[in-house]
Amino acid sequence: MQVISPDPSDQDREPFVEVDPSGRFGRYSDLLGAGAVKKVYRGFDQAEGRDVAWNQVKLRNFSGDPSVLKRLFSEIKLLKTLKNENLIVMYGFWRDTEHNTLNFITEECTSGNLRDYRKKHKRVSTKALKKWSKQILKGLEYLHTHEPCVIHRDLNCSNIFINGNIGKVKIGDLGLAAVVGKSHVAHSLIGTPEYMAPELYEEDYNELVDIYSFGMCLLEMATMEIPYTECDCVAQIYKKVTGGVMPQAFDKVTDTELKAFIERCIGQKRARPSASDLLKDPFLMEVDDEETE
Repeated sequence: MQVISPDPSDQDREPFVEVDPSGRFGRYSDLLGAGAVKKVYRGFDQAEGRDVAWNQVKLRNFSGDPSVLKRLFSEIKLLKTLKNENLIVMYGFWRDTEHNTLNFITEECTSGNLRDYRKKHKRVSTKALKKWSKQILKGLEYLHTHEPCVIHRDLNCSNIFINGNIGKVKIGDLGLAAVVGKSHVAHSLIGTPEYMAPELYEEDYNELVDIYSFGMCLLEMATMEIPYTECDCVAQIYKKVTGGVMPQAFDKVTDTELKAFIERCIGQKRARPSASDLLKDPFLMEVDDEETE
């Protein structure tokens, strides 16, 4: 029986499940997270020698409408050009026709998402919440004042990421963002129900839906409770949101200044401030920018 000696180069290879077309990025089998249309795997950038997140979208979810697919690709292309220290960096993307997936590589944040991080650290000061808030708002300000305007549409604590050792917060999951241009108006129903502004359900909205979602994120950060957990189904959430009923978690916020700030964010669309306005709010003014670096 012939014994085949192993290729010595095999011993040097990483145990990747797949590699991108350029050969630069490799994907491991371990999952970092999963959503309705996307899975995020641990990956490695061989050129730079760093960990990355390998995002994989199953395109069969969009196969019924070629225009949606076309839009998805054009928006991913735009997102690759976005450069802001409070947004997750995208390094590259490509379509895998054999497996009918869209893959894109993004940076990986060492401490995971803000929801899990907050659960791990039960005692977090209002000052820390202010620092996180300021960074999230800086990311939103960049998106909303970008030309064309970009609306995230699905901001929640599971897609805001943190490098805990330096307290750096970054917005991720921009793959479902809407690029709306000069009109600043979008028309498709998308998002996580507990974080969706009332006007999102009416499918006629602008970038201020992200401010509403940010307010709900801050509420979750403050209480460690996902808004509207008292509801049993999406229909109940919809009824409360469109009826202007606050989530029960809101009553658990004891800091009056923090409570008033959250209320500004989740108020009526016509009275809701922009990210730029909120960054000038007295509630955040005392936070030193240099401390967030």
